[in-house]
Amino acid sequence: MSPTHSSLSAAAGSSAAAPSLRQRLIGLAQAWLRFEVWPQALALLAARLYLFEVFFRSGLTKVQDWDATLFLFNEEYHVPVLPPELAAWMGTGGELGFSMLLALGLVTRPAAVGLFFVNAMAVISYPDLAPAALKDHHLWGVLAVALAAFGGGRLSLDALAWRRWLNKAA
Repeated sequence: MSPTHSSLSAAAGSSAAAPSLRQRLIGLAQAWLRFEVWPQALALLAARLYLFEVFFRSGLTKVQDWDATLFLFNEEYHVPVLPPELAAWMGTGGELGFSMLLALGLVTRPAAVGLFFVNAMAVISYPDLAPAALKDHHLWGVLAVALAAFGGGRLSLDALAWRRWLNKAA
């Protein structure tokens, strides 16, 4: 074997052992994708718990003074199509029920859609809403849409149920 041939073989062997730029980029992308799910899961959990806190408190306030709630739905809130008492029951039930489902991450997408419509109805039915309050409703609507689009994330009962179902199917 000539000296040039052995040096070429050694050079070829060392370059084959070192990963190429493409392989390194693929490895970094794969590592990022493994890491990325946790910040996303935490963000979705934070959105779920934030919406729970806002809407559950609102629902509790309505339940604690039902006469005042009925008065508001009769005199202040003008829910289209529905009679005021039915609107009060549906709004309060939606705030309490959908927010609890979101907190648990259980049927998250339908619960988020339901809460979106409860929120939208609040905006529609109360025309004297202050601009600052309207911004809050916009934020809540955007968070509800995000949860409807992305689901509850890894830290939800939905995800746990899917993992168990997929493990049984495998």
